[in-house]
Amino acid sequence: MSLKVKCVLFDLDGTLVDTAPDLGAAANAVRIQQGLEPLPLLIYRPVASAGARGLLKVALGIAPDHADFPARRDYFLEYYRANLSKLSVLFDGMAELLAGFERNGIRWGVVTNKPAWLTQPLMVEMNLAARAACAVSGDDVPKAKPAPDSILLACAQVGLSVSDCIYVGDDKRDIDAAKAAGMRSVAADWGYLGENGPIEGWQADAIARKPAELAHLLGMAL
Repeated sequence: MSLKVKCVLFDLDGTLVDTAPDLGAAANAVRIQQGLEPLPLLIYRPVASAGARGLLKVALGIAPDHADFPARRDYFLEYYRANLSKLSVLFDGMAELLAGFERNGIRWGVVTNKPAWLTQPLMVEMNLAARAACAVSGDDVPKAKPAPDSILLACAQVGLSVSDCIYVGDDKRDIDAAKAAGMRSVAADWGYLGENGPIEGWQADAIARKPAELAHLLGMAL
């Protein structure tokens, strides 16, 4: 990995912030509404990046084509918006990584498929909004990841070329989006990973097992 990176772009859920506990709590709120017992939050972690679709499949066994899906999704989203950051935290080592970027003059930002009406308040509540160089959401562009649109918009917002940046994500669609944009990528092995097969098969330019390894890839001491 080049040492000349000027900006690091992160996926949000499962890469920058561990949002699975709050997402799982929202899925359990739907179960409780239906008279069901809550499930262990760990069960939701592998699908936490898949949004309401993935979480409700685990919680209720229903897909978007199910007649009850719209109502259950709406309740899920209402509950989640009201409880965005009760349990969510930066991943271990991420606070030190971001501080290291800032000390070394490396900008950082967020590119997520989360809708802006959830991204923006979460960034504020996690005290990240004022620090990030950009925060591009899935509905800010015509096509969300794995299309390159959101990554290219982030580059435009920070005023840098794709060669000046890298993209870090915990899902294969993150790596596919970076490739489509012509940007180098790092697969975040500390994240949710989803059902994408082995991370070694995603064809990222590098794999980081923890945030400190990303600093090492960039030649930066923490």
